[in-house]
Amino acid sequence: MSIASDNPGHGLQFPGTFEISAIGAADVGLEAKIAEALDAAGLVVHRERLRLRPSSKGNWVSVCYAFEATSRADYERAHEVLRRLPEVKWTL
Repeated sequence: MSIASDNPGHGLQFPGTFEISAIGAADVGLEAKIAEALDAAGLVVHRERLRLRPSSKGNWVSVCYAFEATSRADYERAHEVLRRLPEVKWTL
């Protein structure tokens, strides 16, 4: 018996361009630290697709970048690298 999806277009498809969001304190230059960490992990970051969303009180910021992942391992490495940054509290 083989296991196959009845909807092959469902889920993550590699290679591809994905977005990753990280949330942290607004006053630590998170956008630069995130881009540098993803670069250092060997991932291609689309800096022109940066989105910033501050919290209502301005204490926190959500930083979103698009990046290239050729495999599931690349995708997981992006999240792992950002979770290791002390300034990052959550990733999505």
